[in-house]
Amino acid sequence: MAFRPILSKRAALPAAIGTLATSTLLLPTRTLHAEAPPEDLTVLLPPISPSRPQSTNLSKMSRKPIYDDLPSSPPTTSPTSPTPSPRGPTPTSRLATQIGHARSFLAAHIGHAEDRFNNTMTRAFSLEQSLTSTLASLAPAVETHERILPGALYVLVAAMAGSIVTRNRNILLRATVPLGVGVGAGWVVLPHTTRNVADLVWRYEERVPVLAMNHLRARGAAEEAWRQARSRGERVGRWADERVREGREGVEGWVRKGR
Repeated sequence: MAFRPILSKRAALPAAIGTLATSTLLLPTRTLHAEAPPEDLTVLLPPISPSRPQSTNLSKMSRKPIYDDLPSSPPTTSPTSPTPSPRGPTPTSRLATQIGHARSFLAAHIGHAEDRFNNTMTRAFSLEQSLTSTLASLAPAVETHERILPGALYVLVAAMAGSIVTRNRNILLRATVPLGVGVGAGWVVLPHTTRNVADLVWRYEERVPVLAMNHLRARGAAEEAWRQARSRGERVGRWADERVREGREGVEGWVRKGR
């Protein structure tokens, strides 16, 4: 009775070995891999009852809790949508545009001011050159030996004398007599300089036809008056010479008769 457990254990060991060998022979030998796809594992799974959906049982039986999830299919990369363009210009572009406008405005106005300054300086230089050439043209030639300084003083004194003579007369005489006396003294004392001044005045008068015509009329009237005055003076001189000659002849006759 004491050896019965030992005998039962020894008898159970060959039975277990026989059962394992029988199951190995009957069942197909197949190596299972933990990373095998789900379709390889369906062979070893028990039949699924028709009351349960097949997809649910497969998904539950195919997932192994001790491993990570099976790698899914690579995610499809959706085409990147183009970045929407901004509706208006950026602040930087607006600032650059404003700076460009300001530079264009300044460049245009600076160029205009520079052109006006250059034109003004050109007119000033041309005016200076015209003035110097005009003053040089008024001077008498060297061969005339005409001196301007004492002659100009004489003309000024003659004009002042005419003003003194007509100081108690009407306004017309006070305006014309000093001018006429000064011009006459100029023609006598400074004939070449006065001729140059008259030519210069005539060039300026030609720009105004009405003034030039009136000047010609006045000059013609003055020349006609001077011609008549000269002719009358000559006649008066001849008449005076005749009277003097007649008086001298009468005196000489009286002297002869007295002898």
